[in-house]
Amino acid sequence: MHSDNGTNFVGAKTELHELWQMFQNECATKKITSYCVEKGIEWSFIPPRSPHFGGIWEAGVKQVKHHLKRIVGERKLSYEELYTTLTQIEAVLNSRPLVPSSDDPSDYTAITPAHFLIGREMQAVPEPDYSHLKENRLSRWQLVQTMLQHFWRRWTAEYLPELQNRSKWLKTKVIKEGSLVLLVDQNAPPLQWPLGRIVTVHPGEDGVTRVVTVRMANGAEFKRAVTEVCLLPLDEDED
Repeated sequence: MHSDNGTNFVGAKTELHELWQMFQNECATKKITSYCVEKGIEWSFIPPRSPHFGGIWEAGVKQVKHHLKRIVGERKLSYEELYTTLTQIEAVLNSRPLVPSSDDPSDYTAITPAHFLIGREMQAVPEPDYSHLKENRLSRWQLVQTMLQHFWRRWTAEYLPELQNRSKWLKTKVIKEGSLVLLVDQNAPPLQWPLGRIVTVHPGEDGVTRVVTVRMANGAEFKRAVTEVCLLPLDEDED
């Protein structure tokens, strides 16, 4: 297990180590002890005061701070309003698809960070788009939802191109029939990630695929340029 050198993580390691020692000394917990030993976890820390060692997760934190600062701006938020905004942003980040749930071509679902936290995907009640309204006409709740919608648009506009660029850094991007892909949709509401399966690739005369046919969960099929679809971040790492 890898993390930064924050005091909360160091403290967690200490607590877990003390818990492990307790299991070792208690006869009544022999079965639990054997399981913990068998599934032992090695916790590796990055050097103190070296956030750049965090790589991907520190980049994600930087993105959130960057966009949060811009959506809040000079507004004076109450504790509840700021807490709600941060919680909704957390839900956005934990809703992003990571890897297909299965290799079944009829399965259009993906594993998300939320599955590891709450055991299922994140869900949200759809809210009207308030972006066309002047701020002085909004209630405080509508203002919070407007900030969330602005964050969603800004963050996805940066995150989706990163998925496409990242695959180019690692290796030649190969989109195969049957791949679960994320469609670029600037009009998708927060926490909604349109996923589809590649059913046909259309290579050009040079053998390079620039157009694919995508099937959605509702059975609809349509063609999309490869620049309008993204491989899931962990799925492409396993190719």
